[in-house]
Amino acid sequence: MMSSPAFATAQPLPADWRDFLALTKPRVMSLVVFTGLCAMLAAPGHVHPVIGFTAILCVALGAGASGALNQWYEADLDAVMKRTAKRPLPAGRMDRQAALHFGVGLGAFSVLLMGLAVNLLSAVILAGSILFYVLIYTVWLKRRTPQNIVIGGAAGAFPPLIGWAAATGRVDLLPVLMFALVFLWTPPHFWALGLFVRTDYAAAGVPMMPVVAGARATRTQVFLYSLPMAVVAIAPWPLGLTGAIYGATATILSLLFVGFAARVGLSRIEDQAEMRAERRMFGYSILYLFVIFGALVADRMLLA
Repeated sequence: MMSSPAFATAQPLPADWRDFLALTKPRVMSLVVFTGLCAMLAAPGHVHPVIGFTAILCVALGAGASGALNQWYEADLDAVMKRTAKRPLPAGRMDRQAALHFGVGLGAFSVLLMGLAVNLLSAVILAGSILFYVLIYTVWLKRRTPQNIVIGGAAGAFPPLIGWAAATGRVDLLPVLMFALVFLWTPPHFWALGLFVRTDYAAAGVPMMPVVAGARATRTQVFLYSLPMAVVAIAPWPLGLTGAIYGATATILSLLFVGFAARVGLSRIEDQAEMRAERRMFGYSILYLFVIFGALVADRMLLA
């Protein structure tokens, strides 16, 4: 694997709790936990508060384990990218062995606790999500193909399935549609980011779509992926799985999403510092997912 001189020679300093927390990628974890929680709250039936809390804790721990193992494996890439160079490993505040042990231990504990305290199905899906993110996305895809985000997007789409399975012990059509929504949302979300940090990925040798195919092709893909994503987001309403609150929210927000994607698709700006449409698209995409899943919970609670 590649390494920068600074990373290769840095002597790890004693890590504190903030470094271990940073390994878990708390910002990413917050979205993962939120989608899992919303799916659990939207599921039919009643979940005991202790079981529900345990399930969401396990989702958070599993997501944290994935983030830690991702940073362990990609420490060399993080060292040469501006936005990741201050993470604990490339900054020399922790050695890789500690990160590996932390990630493996956290992941194993989360799956074991989910299986013992919640149910086997949710534990199996959680284990699959961790393995998919670490082995399929991080180890296999990310350094090899510009389709890394497309296929790897499944890793971040598992929490709705986990939350629903934790509440019901099964998987139904609605959480499958929520899985598909996050799966289709991931490419335009990350490619919008990739457009205005393209030089970072290029310097690290990561074959992200903007680096390999260029900005124009990536912008077209951002728009094209937004179309089936919008269809999947709205689909639960006409299928009778949700009511008008979710349906109206999903329709309005998805049309706005497509509008943001269209602006990105039509843009011809090459200067990364001037890519306002891409930055707005990236910011809106995060808000979009939070509000969509929040509307799902509000809708299902009013229908109950």
